[in-house]
Amino acid sequence: MPAPHTEATTDYWQTLIGADEAAGLQGPPWRLGVPVPLPDGRFLVLPIRALAAEPRHAVASLICNHAALDVVDALSAMLAQTLRPLQADLVVGLPTLGLAVAPLVARALGHTRYAPMGYSRKYWYDEAWSVPVQSITSPQPGKRLYLDPNLLPLLRGRRVVIVDDAVSTGTTLGSAWTLLEQCGAAVAGAGVLMRQGRRWERALGPDRAARVTGVFDSPLLALSDAGWVPRE
Repeated sequence: MPAPHTEATTDYWQTLIGADEAAGLQGPPWRLGVPVPLPDGRFLVLPIRALAAEPRHAVASLICNHAALDVVDALSAMLAQTLRPLQADLVVGLPTLGLAVAPLVARALGHTRYAPMGYSRKYWYDEAWSVPVQSITSPQPGKRLYLDPNLLPLLRGRRVVIVDDAVSTGTTLGSAWTLLEQCGAAVAGAGVLMRQGRRWERALGPDRAARVTGVFDSPLLALSDAGWVPRE
């Protein structure tokens, strides 16, 4: 049975709305969706998704490969603007949903390619160029993040930025950051569409956390009698 005050996400992420329309959705508490402000003054309404392990806790969610193409284009352009001052030589995209964003960011920054990481181990991969990962949406152990060894020449001695759709616990981003440094890359920073809560700051540590930019922030939520309210 779904948790109270949640609904199907079919119609979410399909458009950006103006401030007047968002005003009718302001909270907390929120009932079904959370409007988050964007740098250009518009808003994106995020659906509330209860956590399987604790149904009275929830997140405001973005699944960018379910979003309208215009929405992903707009968010990616905003993210590219936050990363432009870092003057990176190369964009590195994280799986899975970060790979929908990274090529758009790379193109907006004037690059002709980007370097993807992945969860699927091809037969020519080397375990030395992989790290274990775990995330809020994929908590099962045994998952690894891989870098194709053919990409190593692109990374060594290069200034790179990491791009993902979201950061929540910070464990995947931190693992990727460490692996890239082990490959000889200089990680200038990371950019995400959504910074979810603040737990990622503790996982990354103050130096790395200070170099994470985002398009918008979304709260972690707890269920109250009136609806969903922020928690930390």
